[in-house]
Amino acid sequence: MSDAELGGDIEIAIKDEIKDYSGYMLMPGDPDRISVMAGQWENAKEFPQNRGYRAALGVYQGAKISALTSGIGAPSLEYKMTEAAELGAHTIIRVGSTGAIQEGIENGDLIINDACIRLDGMTPLYVRPEFPAAASYEVTMALIEAAETFGYRYHVGTGCTSASFFAGQGRTSFGGFKLSSTDAFFDDIRRLGVLNFEMEAAALLTLARLFKIRAGIVASVIAQRLTGKWDDAGGEERACRVGAEALRILTGWDQKKKKAGKLYYFPTI
Repeated sequence: MSDAELGGDIEIAIKDEIKDYSGYMLMPGDPDRISVMAGQWENAKEFPQNRGYRAALGVYQGAKISALTSGIGAPSLEYKMTEAAELGAHTIIRVGSTGAIQEGIENGDLIINDACIRLDGMTPLYVRPEFPAAASYEVTMALIEAAETFGYRYHVGTGCTSASFFAGQGRTSFGGFKLSSTDAFFDDIRRLGVLNFEMEAAALLTLARLFKIRAGIVASVIAQRLTGKWDDAGGEERACRVGAEALRILTGWDQKKKKAGKLYYFPTI
């Protein structure tokens, strides 16, 4: 069987089954993170896809759940998010890794971005520069509640999504290459109160608004840029668990909204 035929069969399988899972989806960049997620679920099934992408379906604490990898960077996420929307996903949480650029944020902490600066290189092809990359308030609240449920350290605020791992995040590239403006850019981003650099969130949040679906992000800090320390410190597993718990919470909130005949969730519903 060819790769194309295999990929087609997998896509059909996911399309047929995701309808039963109501489109509550986690979207990690790293394909290996799918196995971490599936290990926290019940009745989990993993699906390999072409070009190294992976997907999974399962149940978390009684809530049906799915996951689909986005790859690295905004163009890759654009491709998989469009596919996810076509498959019926209506709620997507990016579960990623990130580099912190503020003091008081430690390796292994979680960052919940409620908005992101759009330096991703892809979204300007869709919207004006002034268009915001803002998370769904429901998804953000669910992620906060999930982190509180487990007692994890977390931070909420603005992130910066870059199209570049090196120059676009204030790093020195191969051979010591660095523009004279690089350090000033990094310092200015910090002065704005931005919590972190990563490479996909702004694309997810912008496309979610255009596609009329909910989206949010939780990321584990694997690099503290101010100290130069690299360490996952268990953050990946915590982020995966918080993402799944947030989808369970959102499933419950959606049921309450439906029962009350409301479009939006509010605390006293």
